[in-house]
Amino acid sequence: MKVLVTGAAGFIGFYVSKVLLEKGHEVVGLDNVNDYYTADLKYDRLNELGISKKEAEIFKRKSVSSKYSSFAFIRMDLEDRTHLPSLFENESFDAVCNLAAQAGVRYSLENPEAYVDSNMVGFLNILECCRNHKIKHLVYASSSSVYGLNEKIPFSAEDNVDHPISLYAATKKSNELMAHTYSHLFQLPTTGLRFFTVYGPWGRPDMAMFLFTDAIVNNRPIKVFNYGNMERDFTYIDDITEGVVRVIEKPINDRLNEKEYYKLYNIGNNNSVKLSDFINEIENNLEKKAEKQMLPIQPGDVERTWADVNGLIRDYGYSPDTPIKEGVKNFIDWYRSYYKI
Repeated sequence: MKVLVTGAAGFIGFYVSKVLLEKGHEVVGLDNVNDYYTADLKYDRLNELGISKKEAEIFKRKSVSSKYSSFAFIRMDLEDRTHLPSLFENESFDAVCNLAAQAGVRYSLENPEAYVDSNMVGFLNILECCRNHKIKHLVYASSSSVYGLNEKIPFSAEDNVDHPISLYAATKKSNELMAHTYSHLFQLPTTGLRFFTVYGPWGRPDMAMFLFTDAIVNNRPIKVFNYGNMERDFTYIDDITEGVVRVIEKPINDRLNEKEYYKLYNIGNNNSVKLSDFINEIENNLEKKAEKQMLPIQPGDVERTWADVNGLIRDYGYSPDTPIKEGVKNFIDWYRSYYKI
């Protein structure tokens, strides 16, 4: 297939692009390489895919990979209503995997406009392009944050999610509603994937795994919110990638009634891990104790997440299963290598 992967310089988009290429698909990666976190990490991910920093810095010009002959990259904003439709017109994609978004729960309290621009306006543009160019399947990233104040554990994709507690979560819930509308009105096949706390090598610097490791290594205290009374369904990046690629590769009418064009799935480890246990694993791998700064829960945070993945098992025979011990070790090994420690 020929697949458009948006957010290709991002954590998950980088991995999805790489696996699709290794499986023989043609991939066009799109990213605006914004400065929400250091762009150097994004450029280094692209370099792993054969796109140099110099090539990645050019807007709206397609660069072909030196490593993968079937990979090309274009730097562009999803909000670009002129060049995005032209890209769809020129490339004739079979499928679209939309992983581009303004990420981060806490940052949405500081810069709400960025979330509306990227996550809502940008997503609408993707939907319009998919509709107008007869895309066979749109796969898009949602988030476990949509469950908000939901107290039923584990979280099921069938649960009511009308009570988000951050703007980020609200934009992800709006993506699901927008996708449902386009699936219903235009028979556009869409699949939303609710990711649960993704971690691993090449991960985002604003996520707990990276923040804790970096602070401990550099002799800074780590901020432990809700006084440590947090639990997360930590999901290793390889497991997330496997799930995403399986969904992309399986045409929607192979698994659905031909009149049913809209689906949602959780992708998580189906396990809730205490934050203290997660920190202990990092300390054990670094052979160094963390100085902990115990703080109250932050606005927009939830106390516990846990994914019910029965839908993914039923339709794809797949369930993430990488244990925390293995995933944390792999991240620490990568961190030491990347920063030459």
